[in-house]
Amino acid sequence: MSDILHDLSGGVLTLTFNRLDKKNSLTSAMYQVLQQALDTAASDDAVRVVVLQGHATVFSAGNDIGDFLQRDPAEPPAGGEASPPLAVFGFLHALARFPKPLLAAVCGPAVGIGTTLLLHCDLVYAGDNAAFSMPFVNLGVCPEAASSLLVPQMMGYHRAAEALLLGEPFMAEAALEVGLVNRVLPPTEVNAYAQQQARKLAAKSQASLIETKRLLKKGQVDAVRERIDEEGALFGRLMAGPAAREAFTAFMEKRKPDFSGL
Repeated sequence: MSDILHDLSGGVLTLTFNRLDKKNSLTSAMYQVLQQALDTAASDDAVRVVVLQGHATVFSAGNDIGDFLQRDPAEPPAGGEASPPLAVFGFLHALARFPKPLLAAVCGPAVGIGTTLLLHCDLVYAGDNAAFSMPFVNLGVCPEAASSLLVPQMMGYHRAAEALLLGEPFMAEAALEVGLVNRVLPPTEVNAYAQQQARKLAAKSQASLIETKRLLKKGQVDAVRERIDEEGALFGRLMAGPAAREAFTAFMEKRKPDFSGL
């Protein structure tokens, strides 16, 4: 069975993370599927709204670490310096440029990109069991998805610094307070509620929705694209550094990383 499930009904394309045995951690292949699905949906008149969802117990544990440490097969040689996997950043750009309404239904852990991808969604609904985290510094790398730009805009500087520098989880009610999510519901109701809202949107004028979203995002499109690229270059450089090597080795060995002297 596919790691990404596709369902198109009533103008709503639902993309479901379907790797529950790995806590819906995302691989390069999954990023490629998601990017292609979004790019195709952008120009497909049959798709009026897209919903991203996981399971009632977990949205996504973020990047699959084992897969992430391998060079992306679509990535050209980089002259000895690590570069961010292209599939990840291709997906992020697809999210950022997607012109139609994009919704997310989030329950359980939403780690790393499981949280930052939500910054590019128009409506986000969370289960009361949702736990959001952006632990990039804890892994010896830096933020991605333009989160270093968008999180301070959303949360204010000090809350953003707490979230991105400490990398500690925050729960659904805190996410609601800072505007990351629109509503908190029981986990068993979240996916259905997102579908209900998506169908409301699908019944509206598509041209009006697209133009309204464009106006809402006007003035930040170029900045977001540039920040994604800047973060990506830094991410790749840090991935080649000793702190990231220690962090990922510690993760695989199931121990705390030792950053003393790094």
